[in-house]
Formats: sequence, C-alpha cells, structure tokens
Amino acid sequence: MPRLGFGKGPHSHARMQIASHTALAQATDGIKLVQWYQRVRAVTADLCRSLASEDMVVQSMPDASPAKWHLAHTTWFFEHFLLTSHDNSYRPFNRDFNYLFNSYYHTVGAMHPRPERGLLSRPVAAEVMRYRKYVDEHMLGLIEKHAADKAFAFLVTLGLHHEQQHQELILTDILHLFSLSPLKPAWRDLPPPPVASAPPLQYLPRPEGLFYIGHAGGGFAFDNETPRHRVFVPAHAIANRPVTNDEYRDFIRAGGYQAPELWLSDGWAAVQRENWNRPLYWSEDMTAEFTLGGMRDMDCNAPVCHVSYYEADAFARWAGARLPAEAEWETFAAQFPIEGNLMESGLFHPRAAQADGDKPRQLFGDVWEWTASAYAAYPGFKPLAGSLGEYNGKFMVNQFVLRGGSCATPLSHLRVSYRNFFPPHVRWQFTGIRLARDT
Repeated sequence: MPRLGFGKGPHSHARMQIASHTALAQATDGIKLVQWYQRVRAVTADLCRSLASEDMVVQSMPDASPAKWHLAHTTWFFEHFLLTSHDNSYRPFNRDFNYLFNSYYHTVGAMHPRPERGLLSRPVAAEVMRYRKYVDEHMLGLIEKHAADKAFAFLVTLGLHHEQQHQELILTDILHLFSLSPLKPAWRDLPPPPVASAPPLQYLPRPEGLFYIGHAGGGFAFDNETPRHRVFVPAHAIANRPVTNDEYRDFIRAGGYQAPELWLSDGWAAVQRENWNRPLYWSEDMTAEFTLGGMRDMDCNAPVCHVSYYEADAFARWAGARLPAEAEWETFAAQFPIEGNLMESGLFHPRAAQADGDKPRQLFGDVWEWTASAYAAYPGFKPLAGSLGEYNGKFMVNQFVLRGGSCATPLSHLRVSYRNFFPPHVRWQFTGIRLARDT
C-alpha cells in the first residue's frame, strides 16, 4: 500500500517519547519549547505512519473523524490562534482551510459539518502533510522569537496539549474504522501485553473529610481543572484495581444485559435500540477482541474496555457497588505517582495489573475510568478569554467525567486533576470501570 512520508523504520519507543512533566513545566524558553513542539508534532505524524491514504479519508461514524482531518485540524489550531495573530507577515497556506478544519469555534467562523468530514477527499493527505510542514516552519521561528512572552508560551502549550488529545482520538478513531472492515486489519504489529494474574478485588477504605481538588498550579492545566477548591468527601471505599474482562463476562452470563432493573432508563433504551449485549469490539463468543494490533485472544485479567457509562453503572449496581465520584477518585489518586500503561509503553491496549505489593493498581493508564460525576463547572470557574473559551466550558452538559488516562494517553499530557468527559453512551474510547462503595 502507498505510504505518505510519515516516517521510516519500525516502531520505536524512543520515537514516541514526549517531554516529561518537568520539561513541560519549564518549557518557557525558546529551546525547550521548540523541542517540545517538535516532539509532539512528530508523534502525531508517527501515529499515521502505517496508514495508507485510503485509511486517512474515511469517517466511520459522526463521533469520529478521519486521520487526515485530525492532522489538518491540529495544524489549523496553531495557524489560527498563533501565526495569524502574532506574525503580521504570515500568509495562510490555504484560506479555505479555515472553513474545512475549524472544529467547533463558532466565534471564529463557519465550519464544515462534523458528520461530513469523511466527504473531504480534498485536500489529499499529501497536501495536508505539506500544510503541516509549512506551519511548522513558521511556528519554529515564531517560538524562538516570542517564547519569553508567557502568554504566547501558554498558547503554544495549549496547542500542544490539544494536539495530544487528538493523538488519542486518531488511535480510537482508526480502531473503530478498522473494526468495521471484514478484513479486521491491524493498525500496527504490536507486542502482546505481558501476562499477569489480576490481584483479588479489594475495597480500600477512605476517610471522610474536607479535601482540595483541582489543579494546584506549577505547570499547564486546562481551564476546566480550575479553580482549586475544597470539597467534602464522605467516608467510602474504592477498588484497588479496575474491573477485569473476566468479571465483566460474569455480568453478561448472569443476564446483565437482559435485566432492566440494573439500568438507568436512558441506558436501558440504548441497550434495546443498539442491541448491546457485550462491550464494543468483543467477539460474539466473548473469547477474543479487536485491538489496534488486530483480533486477539482476550486477556481475562486485563481491564474491561470500550464500555459506556451506562454499562459501567449497570455493572456496578449488579456488583453491589457504585462508580466513584470524581472527588473520591482524585483525592485517592493524588497519593500516587503518575505512571502506568500509557502511550509510551507502546502496547496501545490495556494490560493485566502487574504485581505491586498492596498498592492500588492502574490508577493511571490502561483505561479511562468512568466516574459518577456529571461534567460541570467547578465553583468560580472562568473559561479562557475569547474564542478559546469555547474549548471546554460550553460542553458542560449531558456528559460524565472520566479520570486517569488510558493506554493511548501521552504521559506528559496527564495530571491527577485532568478531567476527561464524554456523553454516557459512547464506547469507542478506551473507557473502563473502577468501583466504589459507601461505608
């Protein structure tokens, strides 16, 4: 199949490395910010290295976007929010791209309808790569010139975190697209996850009290992680690890998808309408699952993945438990380092918990964990000024918060205060379940 110049050679973990949290926090001088910009942009291109041009234009559903669109949109972000506002001599690569690759910034202007992104056969992928190169060349000079300006450095950093979000979306959208093919192709030849036996599920007690949640400063954060504030957290217990494939299979075999008493009303309606009877990407006999590495035998001890909020909530009710509130999750996870099966592991799929004494497992990486908390503003929340205020705030309705990152999340993109959010019906993201209980 034809390739489009996204890089050469086999997959290398070194090529996937992204700047550390320390480097990110210090990336206010030209050299460090330039280096981080180059790293993040290179990772995005590398994720598309193994795709053919035909792979990059198809849109598998309205919630997903073609890989070509992701590559162009992340480039448009830098062109619109930095180059056109900080460089009077800059000439846009193609002024029509402002319409084609704007996502949802209505204050910027009109945009191509999201469900029709797969109809954009032009510009071709090779031209999108020329667009990326053109913008990168101008951005590198602009960063060297203005990096000492903290407001400018923040905008660059915001753009890089925005691109890291789209790196994960590229992977989840390709996974969904390839799952629909009768050929069940692999995105890449991936190493099998290490084999391990999941430790017994235990509930770790947590005391009641007043706690602080939200971003504590000292590095980048999205506006929806602020302001830091106090919350009262009742006494509770939280599971030492996520729910496994084997445990979720028990739920299915016990008739979980046929028991309306376990489901929220909208969830039960979704089960009936969509004919759900197992997680997305599971084989009908529940022994295999489709992954970015193609079809694979199911690892019974790995975290269950690609389940909706509705499924997570129904499983929790069946298990005599509940989903944790995001304040419960954050105050618990804040005690532990941010490490785990993230993008840099190169597995791109959840793996079974590794032995680690009595410590809780997999708080970060593997799967995004649904919480019981609706995505809403923190007390005193103020969105970013101007068009960038559309980035998070206007989505604070009809969605639920997820925490902890996934196997497709870059390490430098993650914080304990990070608030991901999706509608309760979505399943194509790397979403899983951690249980909690009242005490």
